[in-house]
Amino acid sequence: MNALRFFAIVLAAGLPLASRAATVEERLAQYGAAARARLRPTFEAAGVAYPPARIVLVGLKAEQRLELYAAERNEKLRYLRGYSVLAASGMLGPKLRAGDEQVPEGLYRISGLNPNSQYHLSLRIDYPNAHDRGRAEAEGRTNLGSDIMIHGDAVSLGCLAVGDPAAEELFVLAAETGIRNIRVVLSPIDFRRSSWPSFLSHSRPWVPELYDEIRAALAELPSAPRRE
Repeated sequence: MNALRFFAIVLAAGLPLASRAATVEERLAQYGAAARARLRPTFEAAGVAYPPARIVLVGLKAEQRLELYAAERNEKLRYLRGYSVLAASGMLGPKLRAGDEQVPEGLYRISGLNPNSQYHLSLRIDYPNAHDRGRAEAEGRTNLGSDIMIHGDAVSLGCLAVGDPAAEELFVLAAETGIRNIRVVLSPIDFRRSSWPSFLSHSRPWVPELYDEIRAALAELPSAPRRE
């Protein structure tokens, strides 16, 4: 009996794991079957094989929404579904420093999966990335913060909380797609449908350029329905 099958049996029986931290593989044994069962009809409806070759996650702060796009190898991305963001602290505008409780804005990657998150399961965003560090260095800012996640539960300190069932789906999907095949776009608003409100000022001179980059990344994606 292989290890994955063993943990599936243990967890299905309701027996506790040892006190040591769980692995990604153990969480896949625990949540994988149910998550795949929920995901597969969505993939079938979109005409995308599961698991896909690549994924784009789009976090829209004003809309409180996380959108999922996926594609098979050498195929165009297709819209799969949207998740409600149950909590995202801060306001519109990029993250600048630790403790500001801002959700970052920009183009990111998933740098890891946490199977032992305080908030059920989580996907780590690679904030601060090279662009964030470069802008901070030019302005003399230090201590930019870290540990920005997409996670379960419904509380946030700079993260995107999507609830436990959604976190399970995204965790399993990310693990089976491979985190190197995932891009993340974090945007203050959906620039495909709205422009930056005129009454809001840009906090830094580089923000308009950042928003142009985000706007271009969103423009490459297929249209998503306004409501599901």
